[in-house]
Amino acid sequence: MSKSQRLLKLLMTVNRKRKFTVKELAREFGVSPRTILRDLQELSEWGVPLYSEVGPHGGYRVLNDRMLPPIAFTEEEAIAIFFASNALRHYSSLPFEAKLSSALTKFYAAMPGDVRDRIDQMKNRVDLVAPTRQAASPHLSILLDAAVHQKVLLMDYESRSGRRTRREIQPVGIYASGGLWYCPAYCFRQKAFRIFRCDRIHGIQESDSGTRPVDLREVHLGNVKSLIHQDQECVRICAELTREGVQRCEAEPWLAPQLHIREDGTGWLDAPFPKTDFPFFARFFIGLGKEATVKGPPELVTCIKRMLAELLDKYS
Repeated sequence: MSKSQRLLKLLMTVNRKRKFTVKELAREFGVSPRTILRDLQELSEWGVPLYSEVGPHGGYRVLNDRMLPPIAFTEEEAIAIFFASNALRHYSSLPFEAKLSSALTKFYAAMPGDVRDRIDQMKNRVDLVAPTRQAASPHLSILLDAAVHQKVLLMDYESRSGRRTRREIQPVGIYASGGLWYCPAYCFRQKAFRIFRCDRIHGIQESDSGTRPVDLREVHLGNVKSLIHQDQECVRICAELTREGVQRCEAEPWLAPQLHIREDGTGWLDAPFPKTDFPFFARFFIGLGKEATVKGPPELVTCIKRMLAELLDKYS
């Protein structure tokens, strides 16, 4: 086995063992303890966080930030990964914010000079832009950890109306849309799934009330929205759309899959939505102006008329 092969295998071994002695590794690799000591020193210079413990039960252990073995990427794969990661800079908050910058710096520095030149030339030519938001979401790491490990959290949440409540939730995951972060979660107070805006969470911690977690192993970001709709009374919203109305609705990720489009570019919407969202849809269709005509339900049409009357009264 060559030295480079031995170092790579040693890196994977210490990551797996986490705690070990020089004698153990020397026996496993069939080399002298002195050779293992030199190899461990080299791994340490690579950045592997090794810690030496003295005493009769001493040895080495790997600190929490384990190092992953090298991975060979093609030039196109490396560029794609760099720009996909670089696009995350548009978000003011990330669940792994502190690590992103150092990871990109390492990744960029490890590339050959000509590949770095290609990236430099492309930096101002390609981007994945998200709307810039001032709202910070400092609790993303806690929410993500709770979703992965099925933990119950106690949070202080501000509703759309500005009312603050404390409630226990069990997160399903987190996702970003339109520059904002959202957390679908099981709400123990409402005994139902809800979606919470992460920037409206003013405080959060692991709950010590003894509330037992719900089994959410089969619930994930791909199916949780259908469960939310199951818990709420839904009504079909029907609207006729002009060509421009269709184009503007296609720009909304939550609405685009529900659209029906004709060959001439016009279209219509006919899909179930929670009744509690009527005020939101009323404002949305008012914003479309003449590009949308709401056919039903009557309660939504009434809501639109009321909002328009209030707006007219404001400017009269």
